[in-house]
Amino acid sequence: MTVLSGICLRLGVALPFLTMTVPILLPCDGCGQLASAEHIARRLQRLEWATRFRPIHIQALLLTASAPEADSDFLYSPGSTFRGQAGALLPALGISTVGKSSEEVLADFQKRGLVLAPLLECPLEPGTAPNETQALLEHHLPQALARIRRSLKPKRVLVISHELQPLAPQLTESALGCPVFYTFFAAPRGDLASDGSELAAIRAALPALAAQET
Repeated sequence: MTVLSGICLRLGVALPFLTMTVPILLPCDGCGQLASAEHIARRLQRLEWATRFRPIHIQALLLTASAPEADSDFLYSPGSTFRGQAGALLPALGISTVGKSSEEVLADFQKRGLVLAPLLECPLEPGTAPNETQALLEHHLPQALARIRRSLKPKRVLVISHELQPLAPQLTESALGCPVFYTFFAAPRGDLASDGSELAAIRAALPALAAQET
């Protein structure tokens, strides 16, 4: 108890600011950024959505840098119209969305043994500079490697984000326990590029990954 609060107690004076709870922001387990309650709730919601369509045996983990800001751009979001990141990725995988519900599309993605996961499980806070992004990625990398190796256990990892290129010396087969392929397809901030050569590269890499039987 502070001197001021002790005096107020003896005088019977209540100072509201003395009893207010000051929120304490702690680093998020999924990305390392300082997290509010809303930040944590959104992360848990995304994990719940993704877990629903997680294959028993993951043939290929498609690794991006961070989650998209809009939940509507998150591949596993229920009722998604597959815009943004998901909207570019699915055609590259040869997965049609025409006339299908989001559950049917995601079931097809799951059946192929594919998982799309960001190294940082949350969106970057607005205004995060590129050097800050790289610092977050480097700081969170050991935890992400442990999750991939111990929990996801994919047969292969396909790194598709340009922002992960500086981490190539750490994102190796010995670190992840499986072969690692680099087909840079995802642009900064989690969007996917539509460059023809990048589309061709990912299409060339994925058939061998996705066609394998569990």
